Amino acid sequence: MNAAVDIHPLALLAGYVMLLIPLGIIYWYRVPMLGQTLMSVLRMTLQLIFVGLYLQVVFRLNHFGLNILWLAVMITVADLSILRGCQLRLGRIAGWIFLALLAGTAVPLLVFVGVILRRPEILDARFVIPIGGMILGNCLRADIVGIRTFYQSIRTGQKAYELSLSQGATVTEAVQPHLRETLYQSLTPTVAMMANVGIVALPGMMTGVILGGNDPLTAIGYQIAIMLSIFTGTSITVILAILFSARSAFSAYGILRPEIFK
Repeated sequence: MNAAVDIHPLALLAGYVMLLIPLGIIYWYRVPMLGQTLMSVLRMTLQLIFVGLYLQVVFRLNHFGLNILWLAVMITVADLSILRGCQLRLGRIAGWIFLALLAGTAVPLLVFVGVILRRPEILDARFVIPIGGMILGNCLRADIVGIRTFYQSIRTGQKAYELSLSQGATVTEAVQPHLRETLYQSLTPTVAMMANVGIVALPGMMTGVILGGNDPLTAIGYQIAIMLSIFTGTSITVILAILFSARSAFSAYGILRPEIFK
């Protein structure tokens, strides 16, 4: 089978022309997101061009330290995105979220590259950066849902939560209903995606491997591995992000600190 078909920059203009359809719909129905959409397309284009040029250098050098640095940058950007999405203050819990993302990305990534793919260089740039990005991207979405659900549910149900504490419940016992709902809300999309993958849609990893010229059965192996890695990473990051950040978010008496919210 042949390698993926190269896309000429001029041919890519057809994609931007196609964009006139959704932009026309937004403009015609006066949806207040035309400027936001144009800015997002511009940012996407510039960011991907920059990343593409940078990754050419990273892949060519394939240096251990440079690969680690790029993964750290990815995790830091995801950390800040989560805090913005959850409307939480940076100083209180940014470090804890970073550690949760690091653990949730590192564990499935090392298993994927080192055990499943059996790569001798476990931090090979061609594998750890794209696979780590896929895991981290899904963790980011789940963490925004999970962390926001957890803290907002305690905030809105503060009286019931504090009543539970006053009746002798420990903090661990008092947060159990909120933690249970958080895990359900944050993990459900990934569970639903696993249940429908391959039938409703061909997902990104499988499509990429097929376009790269590989056999569909090889692509299936990659897709199963990445889905299991994503679900594992998502579970780790959500639970650790809450358990770690709770150290700074609650007072010594188990009261949620209002200053963690923007």
